[in-house]
Amino acid sequence: VQLQASGGGLVQAGDSLRLSCAASGRTFSTYVLGWFRQAPGKEREFVGAISGSGVSTRYADSVKGRFSISRDNAKNTVNLQMNSLKPEDTAVYYCAASSWGGVGSSNPTTYGYWGRGTLVTVSS
Repeated sequence: VQLQASGGGLVQAGDSLRLSCAASGRTFSTYVLGWFRQAPGKEREFVGAISGSGVSTRYADSVKGRFSISRDNAKNTVNLQMNSLKPEDTAVYYCAASSWGGVGSSNPTTYGYWGRGTLVTVSS
């Protein structure tokens, strides 16, 4: 599966932003989709994930209550809605796909497919 993230940009603290990830492949619904981010000088960090059916999600504590993930298996897309953005949310955001099933792991090594990142910059 090939992935392409989009929707990044420069926003102010408190604003909202919606990232999208488009995927190719006919078996999209069999993959767990995850979002990760990497800030300058830091390791890649788990943001959240959604199960193949879209019923189950999980989030990192740092974004819980502010971010939400949804997917449309008919359109092969997954979205990351980010609300109440903070300067510390500034990072390159990546979407990734895992065939491990379940609700998704926070371990990036369990994701075998990665898209190019999209930069989100939150100014204070």
